[in-house]
Amino acid sequence: MKSEHSERAEDTAGQLADGEGAEPATEAFVAHRNLLFTVAYEMLGSAADAEDVLQETWLRWAGVDLGTVRDQRAYLVRITTRQALSRLRTLGRRRESYVGPWLPEPLLTAPDVAEDVELADSVSMAMLLVMETLTPTERAVFVLRDVFELGYDEIAEAVDKSPAAVRQIAHRARAHVAARRPRGVVSPTETRQALDAFQRAAETGDLQSLLDILAPDVVFLGDGGGVKQAVLRPVRGADKVARLLAAGLGRITAASLRPAQVNGYPALILRLDGAIDTVLAVRIDDGLITGLYAVRNPEKLSHMQQETALRR
Repeated sequence: MKSEHSERAEDTAGQLADGEGAEPATEAFVAHRNLLFTVAYEMLGSAADAEDVLQETWLRWAGVDLGTVRDQRAYLVRITTRQALSRLRTLGRRRESYVGPWLPEPLLTAPDVAEDVELADSVSMAMLLVMETLTPTERAVFVLRDVFELGYDEIAEAVDKSPAAVRQIAHRARAHVAARRPRGVVSPTETRQALDAFQRAAETGDLQSLLDILAPDVVFLGDGGGVKQAVLRPVRGADKVARLLAAGLGRITAASLRPAQVNGYPALILRLDGAIDTVLAVRIDDGLITGLYAVRNPEKLSHMQQETALRR
């Protein structure tokens, strides 16, 4: 249930879109809203939590004396980062008790996200999972520096560290990510070819086309959140993943599996009885599928109904 403060924040921030009461604070917030959402989402991997962070950001922004603010964008990013950091530490404890693997919340994204290669890479399922291995502060610094290209002084204010400390954290986070991220930026064409192979296997029952593109060390992760049936531990290896998929392909028809743009890259959406059942994303390394990510938790599928605008 939304709090009175949250509802008031939504009402106020929505006034500009309705053409009412467009005060300077509201104008600035709405002008940067997509950017702020993207910062929060990249830090949290959850659209629902990112929306909550934006509500908290608005409540604090609405009380600021704009005459004291030199750079409204930087100030808003600072508030958002601090709120996201606080929530990220809480989420870390919550995810420890999550049933089965935890996957980021998928977003149906507009074509312009895919056109910004760096933005698409930073919000891809594979990259968000890599960022899950960072500490909260490392993740904040990495996102603000490497994705949004903020200066060290700005980041220092946002994370309450000295610029020198931020430089060290950025170096450490960058090395950590580099060791775990996909080997090179994957083109949408490569991703689409991998998903086409999966779709052919689903439609024909012939897994050979899928096996041909699975890496020997491929990992399958399923996120049902304890609500929908899903694997409770990662499944590793091409043979095991292929057998798992073969067991589930019987309920899939050509009409139920459709391509979509998810987190900046091609993905597949499985619909059963007209409702979204599963969002399937992949990670590609050297032309082969090294990661298959199936999100089934209904609480994570609400942002698949309409496109989400992301900005850098």
